Amino acid sequence: MEFNSTMDKSAAELGDRRPIATRKRKWAQTATAWLAARNVSPNAISIVGMCACIVGGVALGLTSVCDYRILWLVAAGGAQLRLTGNMLDGMVALASGRASKVGELYNEIPDRVSDAAVFIGAGFAWGGNIALGYIATILAIFTAYIRAAGKIAGAPNEFCGPMAKQHRMLVITLICLYSAITPRSWQMITFNDSQIGLMTLGLVAIVVGCVITVFRRVSRITQALK
Repeated sequence: MEFNSTMDKSAAELGDRRPIATRKRKWAQTATAWLAARNVSPNAISIVGMCACIVGGVALGLTSVCDYRILWLVAAGGAQLRLTGNMLDGMVALASGRASKVGELYNEIPDRVSDAAVFIGAGFAWGGNIALGYIATILAIFTAYIRAAGKIAGAPNEFCGPMAKQHRMLVITLICLYSAITPRSWQMITFNDSQIGLMTLGLVAIVVGCVITVFRRVSRITQALK
C-alpha cells in the first residue's frame, strides 16, 4: 500500500523510534489514516494525550478522599490515552509528511508532564505513598534524560526497560483496574502488623524498575559510543 510505504520511508529518514507492535494493528493504521486525512496536527495529538494523563493523575489523587470507582477507571483511561496519543502523533506526522524538529519537542515535553502528573497522582492516591510518587516521577524523567543524552552524544535512542514508559503505564493501569472492581480492604496488604497499599507496592516496583532501567541504558549507550 502507498500509505505504508510512505510511512516506512519517512520513518527511515527520521531514524530510530520506539518499537511499538501496536503500530502495525489495523485500528492504529485506520486511526492514523483518518486523522491524517482530516489534517489533524500531530502536536495537537501530543497535547491531548498529555491532558488525558493530567486528568488521570488528578483522578488518582482524588481516590484518597472519594471512594468512587469511576475515578480509578478515569485514571486507567488517562494512562492508556497518553500511550495512544504518543503512538498516533508520530504515525500521523509520518503519514501526513508533517514530521519536524518541533514535533520532536512536542513529543518529549508532554511526556515529561504526563509522567509527573500520573506518578504524583499515584503518590496521593488511596493506598499510595507521596514520597514514592515524587521519587518515581524523578526516576521516570531521568530514564528519558539518559536516552536523550545518549542520542545527543551519538548513540541510537535507547528504549530498553524493564520500566520504560509503556511498562510504567501498564503497572498503573493494572492497579487502577483492580482497584475499580474490588473493595478498599482488598487494596491493602498486611505486612508486619502494618498495612501497605497496593499503589505503594506498584510505586516501589516502578522505582526499582526505573533504577535498573537507568543502569541498563547507561551501559548500553556506553557500549554504543565506544
